[in-house]
Amino acid sequence: MGISPVQIGILLLIVVLIFGTKKLKNIGGDLGEAVKGFKKGIKDDEKPEELTEKKPDSTAEKVESKDSEKS
Repeated sequence: MGISPVQIGILLLIVVLIFGTKKLKNIGGDLGEAVKGFKKGIKDDEKPEELTEKKPDSTAEKVESKDSEKS
C-alpha cells in the first residue's frame, strides 16, 4: 500500500498547474543554491581551527584605527 507512479504523476501535474513551470524553476534554483551553501558551510566547519585562528581580525584593526584617529 504505497503511492503508485500514477498517483505521483497526477500530483506533479496538479502542482505544475497551480504554480506554473517558471515559478517551480525558480524554487528549484533557490533550493539548489541553499543546498550548495549548506554543504560549503559544513566543509568550512570541518577545517582545523588552527587555520581559522591564524587569520587576523580586520574589524578589530579598523576599530582601533578609528579610535586613534578620534584622539
